Amino acid sequence: MLKILRSNDKADIEALFSRRSVRMSEAEAVVAPILEAIRERGDAALVEYARKFDGLEGDSVRVTPDRMRAAAEAVDDALREAVAIASEQIRAYAKLQLPKEWTQQIGDGVWLGQIVRPLESIGAYIPGGRYPLPSTLMMTVIPAQEAGVKTISAASPAMSPATLGVAGILGVDNFFHMGGAQAIAAFAFGTETVPKVQRIVGPGNIYVAAAKKILAGETGIDFLAGPTEILLISTDGDPRHLSADILAQAEHDVDAAAILLTTSREHAERVVAEVETQLASLPTADVARQAVDRNSAVVVCNSLAEACEISNRFAPEHLSIPSAELLPQIENAGSVFVGAWSPEAAGDYASGPNHVLPTGGTAALRGGLSILDYVKIISVQELTPDGLRRLAPSITRLARAEGLEAHARSVEVRLDD
Repeated sequence: MLKILRSNDKADIEALFSRRSVRMSEAEAVVAPILEAIRERGDAALVEYARKFDGLEGDSVRVTPDRMRAAAEAVDDALREAVAIASEQIRAYAKLQLPKEWTQQIGDGVWLGQIVRPLESIGAYIPGGRYPLPSTLMMTVIPAQEAGVKTISAASPAMSPATLGVAGILGVDNFFHMGGAQAIAAFAFGTETVPKVQRIVGPGNIYVAAAKKILAGETGIDFLAGPTEILLISTDGDPRHLSADILAQAEHDVDAAAILLTTSREHAERVVAEVETQLASLPTADVARQAVDRNSAVVVCNSLAEACEISNRFAPEHLSIPSAELLPQIENAGSVFVGAWSPEAAGDYASGPNHVLPTGGTAALRGGLSILDYVKIISVQELTPDGLRRLAPSITRLARAEGLEAHARSVEVRLDD
């Protein structure tokens, strides 16, 4: 049953937070030989691991164009319409996030600006363990398309018809039947079949995260993602809605966490009772029950300000708040859902912002996946003779203070002409 804590139960709350940590060092030891095998033997090792762990039956991890087309054609009209609506929202949001190019005069004779260029290639990892996730394919591929990435590859350990169908609809040409550390290694190093990518994006289990951590210097990554989590702040919201949101998160994984912060003990008890009621008829209750009992809780706080302070320390992947009035108090969150009509599931599928989000406190450092992960912002500067002359004293004095005489002379030689 969902436990009820008070905000002054410091040890219990800290224990709740610490459960999000994972045994990363153990996972790194497991995946290290796999990474090295892919580096050394390429496709040969990749096919061996894909057969062992991913159920690959053929001689290549590449999904053929004919299979992709067939999967796209097999998508029923209802799912196709859902993909179209969600894609439109995701594309619109990604376009709004795209940095703008600009040039502006900053001081006499100095023109500064930036240009924006897409990455050449990315690899999207699509989990496929407990559930197929075509939505993650949309969230990782569509921003790349809007950014203008030329080579977009995707990989999944499970050949879900829905995932393949959506990939076909989106025009993903490079789709690979591979998962786990072997997929991350193939993207990082490149093989005879799999193109090397500049950045790997998408969530995965601890072995995927460990592989991304080890190979972060070999290629770019988005971030390390652990078990999914939601934190809700509510004083008097509908217990049915809150309980449904808690269970929507809990059904993902037995390690998922759902935490409700409220100022009312009575409200907390109503939510706890409603969670039990909804669990009784939930098809995924075997998973959700474990997540609720092990990792989740309701915390009764002394005030909304204290609830926000606890939330900021937790830095949740998903944060649900009752109204926009609390936004000024929110410092750390992967994505914020405002009001009773903004369930986290809307963000998972169709509202537009990305559902690939930082977990385990990483939201204190960065937000979720965005079009910014697929582009480079390149600074540009142009100085006139008068502009360089104006800045020369500052440049040369700083250069000589650092002992870099040639730097200073590279300015002075221009001014002596």
